[in-house]
Amino acid sequence: MSELLAIGVSHKTAPVEVRERMALPETRAGEFLRDLRGATDIHEAVAISTCNRTELYLVVGDPVEAESTVLAMLARQAGIRPTELTSAIYSHRNCEAARHLYRVTSGLESMIVGEAEIQGQVKRAYEAAQAKGPLTSRLFEAALATGKRVRTETGIGERQLSLPGVAVALAREQLGALDGREVVIVGTGETSELTARALANSGGRTVFVANRRRDRAIGLARRYGGRSVTFDQLPEVLARADIVVAATASPHLLLEARELAEVMAQRGGAPMLLIDLAVPRDIDASCGDLDGVSLYDIDDLQAVINRNRKVRQAEARKAEGIVEEEINHFAAWLGSLEVLPTIAALRARATEIAEQVVAENAGKWDSASARDIDRVDALARAIVNRLLHEPTLRMKELRDDRVHARMALVRELFDLTAEDVPEEMAEPAEPLAEVRAISERRR
Repeated sequence: MSELLAIGVSHKTAPVEVRERMALPETRAGEFLRDLRGATDIHEAVAISTCNRTELYLVVGDPVEAESTVLAMLARQAGIRPTELTSAIYSHRNCEAARHLYRVTSGLESMIVGEAEIQGQVKRAYEAAQAKGPLTSRLFEAALATGKRVRTETGIGERQLSLPGVAVALAREQLGALDGREVVIVGTGETSELTARALANSGGRTVFVANRRRDRAIGLARRYGGRSVTFDQLPEVLARADIVVAATASPHLLLEARELAEVMAQRGGAPMLLIDLAVPRDIDASCGDLDGVSLYDIDDLQAVINRNRKVRQAEARKAEGIVEEEINHFAAWLGSLEVLPTIAALRARATEIAEQVVAENAGKWDSASARDIDRVDALARAIVNRLLHEPTLRMKELRDDRVHARMALVRELFDLTAEDVPEEMAEPAEPLAEVRAISERRR
């Protein structure tokens, strides 16, 4: 009876300086999950890491042990004491874990409600996972289908501002029209391309700076009417830049205050707007203290996003209704997986108790023959079967979205586990069979 566990941090629970330390880029995610599976009883694992969240979706034998282990390992990799990280971590189990992923994939948990990029990010995380299995496969495929349905049946994504779109809106808010402005985009990934797309009709002159993928920068420059330079030329283009958008996957700072101070000294007081969309951050936070420099990181964009939120509330409510419909289907499926193991565990527990009671009273039957003892034993087993017959039938007939919750309640009431449950106990014996057996012995 494995359980689904989701554990992570997001922009709702942790500031960017914490999120960047907990980020799990694809190469690090694989190593982290391998270490995690070696440290605890984890059967399946998928990691999602974006600028706004780092989340692990796990199938575990013991969720309490797994949660404790994950928290300790995340804290260790982030260089934070577990007690300091506790307030930022959230965890969900089973249907609540599925509901959270459905909401994430539908854009309901995003900083910008309805943003489209998250669905592709979830899909890539799932495809890249080396330790996915039947439960996580069903979970992620259903979550992606739910996200697609939300975008098809609601207007939650209409007139949306993606994160790069918010950055451009912020630039207009700070500088007015962008015609003729020199815009430097550091990075060549998806966020950089989306920023270029949002800037395409702004009239700005775009320069793409490549840290590693120069061919990609050249391709973006051709597509969006800009030009490309190498990372070594960054100081040169910064000297003329009005707006700098940084969005790389670098684990290290790419622009520090000392270097930027030298650039600003060459600019004759001309202001510069820095927008850091990366997690971990690309730009040293102290750059914002320099005269003439305005620095915004990913959390600072929240004010712009809040203005857009009211427009989407009605569509978000429709989306939440779709999520609940879909989660009901998942809950019914998840519960169906647990019916037979729960029945088996319940019968094993009842049989154990009956045998224990018979054994405890064995010394009180001094005059009982071996045949009498066999009858008592058969009678005890018949009572177990008769008592569990109706509950067994009812549990097998459950088909609604509350199956999982009901099975969880049964396991909690009887303190059941799946350890060493005999396979034959998954199917109950016919109660009358034991009664007939007793009758036959008495003849």
